[in-house]
Amino acid sequence: MTTYSALTHVQGREAAEALAEACEGLEPEPVGTGVFEIEDGSNRWEVGAYFTESPDEIALALLAAAYGANPFAISEVPDVDWVAHVKRELTPVRAGRFYVHGSHDADTIPEGVEALCIEAAMAFGTGHHNTTKGCLEALDRLATQGFQPHRIVDIGCGTAVLAMAAARLWPVTVLASDIDAVAVDTAAANVIANGLDGRVVCIEAAGFGHQMLEDNAPYDLVLANILKQPLIDLAPQMATMVAPGGRIILSGILTTQAEEVVAVYQDAGFALDRRDDLAEWSALTLQRRK
Repeated sequence: MTTYSALTHVQGREAAEALAEACEGLEPEPVGTGVFEIEDGSNRWEVGAYFTESPDEIALALLAAAYGANPFAISEVPDVDWVAHVKRELTPVRAGRFYVHGSHDADTIPEGVEALCIEAAMAFGTGHHNTTKGCLEALDRLATQGFQPHRIVDIGCGTAVLAMAAARLWPVTVLASDIDAVAVDTAAANVIANGLDGRVVCIEAAGFGHQMLEDNAPYDLVLANILKQPLIDLAPQMATMVAPGGRIILSGILTTQAEEVVAVYQDAGFALDRRDDLAEWSALTLQRRK
């Protein structure tokens, strides 16, 4: 079956979301749409629509013009077995004491590591992206330093790889939330697959917007590997949800964005403990001032 993609760039999140919604009314109807921020500080967003029939190029051109977007680039998507492709490409990753692997690489686990299995079909948050690797290394470092958190939450958990790593380090129940219901289901499946059922609790929520998250505050450790703007938006909540002396590990930000994020969190009452740059990405460890 041939699949077609139609991609464009537009300025601003609201325009991007409105354009994606408008695409859903096209004939033939797309089987899916997506909106993604282009992380270069330009506030440009990519809008994608995917079709199983050749899309109406004239209708797409009119929508692009109406929303001030670039012309859509339309192309055929190769018929690829993506799970098999990911299994070939995603080799195990070592990050501190952690060894992140797919079930197809279960026989490669070395001795003396904390192994976390993330299936290839659940490729977001596998540990291969430098933001996730940086967060895992920051967790490993905190544990090595003797840090002992009692209340931990992973905001925007994706596959829950960070929440599961924290549960392996400390004998506490870790909360893991994500705004995406599919991500929450994925996270819950990974938790069970890694023998951590009951140790990591997965919740659908935007930020800290859930009664369970509010009831368990204040937190000694918050993990948030998301994007620059959501991190900035979360800063006021972090100030009230993190205990004095508590740590936060933030990532999903470019090295060029790190100083801005640090400044916002310093204004919110946090001090920078450490910044780690991995290629073009940064992972930040901060401490709430007492």
